[in-house]
Parts: sequence; C-alpha cells; structure tokens
Amino acid sequence: MSGGKRIRKPAAAKPARTVKAKAIAKPAEPAMDVAVGRRIRDLRRIRRFSLEMVAARTDLSIGFLSQIERGLSSPSLRVLATLADVLGVGIAALFGASPSSDGASDQVVTRGLQRPELKLWRTGVSKQLLSPASADNKLNLFLVHLEPGGSTGDELYTHDGEEAGLVLEGEMMLTVDSETWSLKQGDSFRFASRRPHRFSNPAQDAKAVVLWVNCVTGAG
Repeated sequence: MSGGKRIRKPAAAKPARTVKAKAIAKPAEPAMDVAVGRRIRDLRRIRRFSLEMVAARTDLSIGFLSQIERGLSSPSLRVLATLADVLGVGIAALFGASPSSDGASDQVVTRGLQRPELKLWRTGVSKQLLSPASADNKLNLFLVHLEPGGSTGDELYTHDGEEAGLVLEGEMMLTVDSETWSLKQGDSFRFASRRPHRFSNPAQDAKAVVLWVNCVTGAG
C-alpha cells in the first residue's frame, strides 16, 4: 500500500532454550536403612540365629527380614522393637557401630556431637541415643524427634521393658491400651512396654521433642 506505514512482521519466536534439569541428589536416608540392616544381621549372626528362626519368632516373613538386613526396606519402630526383643537386646543396640560379641562397653560419657541417631525417615520419627551405645545396656536414654504428623503407625505394639519420658517441645499423642492422652511441653509419662502402645505428633506445622527412657528388663 503506497504512502502507508510499513507493518513489520513480528520476529519469529526463538525456540525456547532447553534447560537441563539439575540432577536431584538421592536422599541420604536409605544409607541409614543399610546401616540398621547390617547391625540386625550382625546381632543375629552373633547369636547364631537363622532367618527362619527369627521369622518364626516375630511373625515376619523371611523375605521381609532379608530385605531389612540388606537395607532394601525401612522397618518401622514397631518392627525394630520386635526384632530387638527376639535378639535379646534393647533397641539402642541398633545404634552406632556394629556390636561386639560380648556387647561390653566401658564408656561413661556421650558428647553432644557424638550422638548416634536412628532415623525412621518414612514415619517422621528419629531417635538420638544419649547414653553410651552397648548391646548389653539395660537402661538407655533417647532424644526423640517427631516431625509434623510423625507417628509409629496406627497399629499398637509391645516389647520388653519399661519406658518413661518428658515432652520438651510441641505435643505428643500417646496411646496405651485403649486410652489416649495429649501430652504437651512439661508433661511426662511412664508405662510397662508390654502394654500395647503407640505415639504420634498431631501437629502439622511443628515438631515435637521428647526425652525418652527405655529400660530393658528381660534382656541379657
């Protein structure tokens, strides 16, 4: 069109640059599963228990036990407590270095930066062992962290011993037998571990921290 303004065609859009997605690091938690599985296997072998024997005493399948020992499955706290009972130890024996055949330890002090930790990452529960680690300890002190919504599961479970604790931060729901309590900062508890129990953090935006004591009365 003469005399008219030339209309420029819009430049063709440049093809979008392909942004390479950064490799997402695999979670470190499965390494914890491998370490816990190795400790369970070592304890089983020290006691000369076969997988078949442990399976029969725990009502867990041989395949599932094998997966736990190889770090291919992340066991719940209920399963770990059951295995610890059968192996004749407290759950603290699953922390730290592999147990020795006699389980003996002369350690008295555990430094703050040396606390072994058992992180049950699928359930939002982690336990730091505050007392020295040894397979033959009867009394153990833990600092339990419950992530928002963290829980031992819907199923009640039992194990040997007694336990007590003090809520340091947040809120914890504790069920023993058929009764449930809401425990908040400053509240404490004690019960025989053979009574069916479970616990959880009902908050969706705040962590709960509990100072927890376990006394194994039947191991040894």
